[in-house]
Amino acid sequence: MSWKQCCVQKLQLLAANRVLAGLSFMLLYPGNAARAADPQPYTVSLTSTGDAGLDAALNASSNLVSLENTNPVGPFALAGRIRGDYERLQVALESYGYYGGKIIITLHRAKGSDAPEIDGESSSVASWIDTVPAKEKISVNISAQRGPLFHLGRISVIEPSSGKELHLTAAQEKAFDLHTGMPAVASQVLGAQGRLTQLLMEEGHALATIAAPKAYLHPESHTLDIVYDVVPGPVLNIGMITLSGLKHTNPSFIRRRLTIHPGQLYQPGKIDAARQDLVNLGIFSNVAVRDASQKAVAGTMPLDFHFAEAKRHQIGAEAGYSTDLGIRGGVNWTHYNLFGNAERLKIAALVAGIGASAQQGLGYDFYADFLKPDFFGDRRNLSVRVEGLKQLFWSYRQTALLARVGVAQQLGKHWNLNYGVAGIQEKVEQFGVTRNYTIASLPISASFDNTGVSNPIIPATHGFRLNMGATPSLSLGSKGVGTSLFTIFNATASTYFDLANFGISQPGRSVFAFRATLGTIQGAGTYDIPPDQRLYAGGSATVRGYRWQGVGPQYGRTRYAIGGTSLDAGTIEYRQRVLSSFGFAGFIDAGQVGSNSAPFVGTVRVGTGGGLRYYTPIGPVRLDIGVPLNRPPRGSRWQLYIGLGETF
Repeated sequence: MSWKQCCVQKLQLLAANRVLAGLSFMLLYPGNAARAADPQPYTVSLTSTGDAGLDAALNASSNLVSLENTNPVGPFALAGRIRGDYERLQVALESYGYYGGKIIITLHRAKGSDAPEIDGESSSVASWIDTVPAKEKISVNISAQRGPLFHLGRISVIEPSSGKELHLTAAQEKAFDLHTGMPAVASQVLGAQGRLTQLLMEEGHALATIAAPKAYLHPESHTLDIVYDVVPGPVLNIGMITLSGLKHTNPSFIRRRLTIHPGQLYQPGKIDAARQDLVNLGIFSNVAVRDASQKAVAGTMPLDFHFAEAKRHQIGAEAGYSTDLGIRGGVNWTHYNLFGNAERLKIAALVAGIGASAQQGLGYDFYADFLKPDFFGDRRNLSVRVEGLKQLFWSYRQTALLARVGVAQQLGKHWNLNYGVAGIQEKVEQFGVTRNYTIASLPISASFDNTGVSNPIIPATHGFRLNMGATPSLSLGSKGVGTSLFTIFNATASTYFDLANFGISQPGRSVFAFRATLGTIQGAGTYDIPPDQRLYAGGSATVRGYRWQGVGPQYGRTRYAIGGTSLDAGTIEYRQRVLSSFGFAGFIDAGQVGSNSAPFVGTVRVGTGGGLRYYTPIGPVRLDIGVPLNRPPRGSRWQLYIGLGETF
């Protein structure tokens, strides 16, 4: 009998025995029918075996434990539950390699009672329970005598049709990871079956099967021989690939996008990666891959990709609040798969500045974004944005029309490159003087991300992020301003440390996050650069507790920020999740802005604070309060930030 069959049959016999046991109690002990229906309360304790894993398995296997407070039953049903636990707990004990072990269950009356304890296997256990007053709790103790630990003896991998033993390659032996002398733990034996099956399929054996292992017990030597019946099957290549379910999507686009091709070795890992890549386009609600074995040609395995297309139109809303930038909110409309090649058009209208301490009035932001995947090459996306905005900061007032064309190129698993061209036509008023600017720039940036989090709203718990950029710009100012040529350099890095790596907490619940930002402008002085192109700090992106543009050179002792040509800032944040849906964070930020193009010049401003988190399926809702530790003249005493997702 195989390992799995043994466990399954034991559980099936257990279910049948429980019914028969309950019936036999009714027949052998007539008792009081009314009393039999009364629930009999009890408490259960499980004596530790000294093995935390085994203790957890015993707890999980016991109906006495799991049903203690949720499903009270009468004396006869409780006796059946006790008898049933012997079988369940014995299976758990054996799954950890203790085949000579024994389960002991004893029942006790309350303290002060003269009634002796009784063994759970006694034939009179039901009558003993029936003598206990209905409201008196019985104490049930479970203990497991482990006995000797059994180890694996001979391990055989057999081809069943010939009966010959198969010899594994080095890679197969490494994946199998099972050898004589190991403890006979069920999870390791069954895990080896799954690992070997997976490797055989990754080697092209698409039809490989490994039956559940057969176990042969040798009590005298405390060993267990294991036999695996393995049918590798032929090595197959991917055959014809068919596409089904496409309605608005061009099949030619999907075929160009596919990362697998006919004639390629059949490997489930690469096939699933190709499926996931199509899911990531965002135009399908589901992508399934099926082996089309009925259409198989010798040496190949055809595949069928079946698509369920998502809705093409979506209306959304966005909102955020901070005391410095006020309420920002609006609506957007998105058209997916515009021309059948996963293009996306998004149009948005937002207002900002309501109740803002860093703005002098209501502003707006209207934009249209167009995205085209695989633009003249694989993994190269074209993006186009046209935007009109009005911002009334204390530092400057800006009305502008912007246009940008960019290309995002995936360079590898973790690296991305972005480059393009942008233009701005704007009117800026600062300190009572209004000027018009025409700015042309060539932004380029590279980013690295190995956090494994594709959605920026979902908090990262490990890994590293880096973004570096350079933006050469030409500014043509209105009369009296002249022309300036300058380049903005910036870099932001963040990293995350999960305390679970040190055994302090559970994974993802206690995390330290660190962020560092550097920026410099080369080629022009502060007043030769348009105000909106200068560097500013303050707010959730740099130093919390200070309003947006509240860190750096100020105009006299006013709240008006001049801006600078250098910036540096850093953050240390601790994030703790509590229960399933709540959490909190504590942070300290520091940063400065200077008029020198070299960073680390200026007055360092420090802010600290903390906040609450409410975790939703789409990400945490964040509420932070920041307090400045050395605020400038007319600086804010505190700032409140509300948004979706962590700050970084």
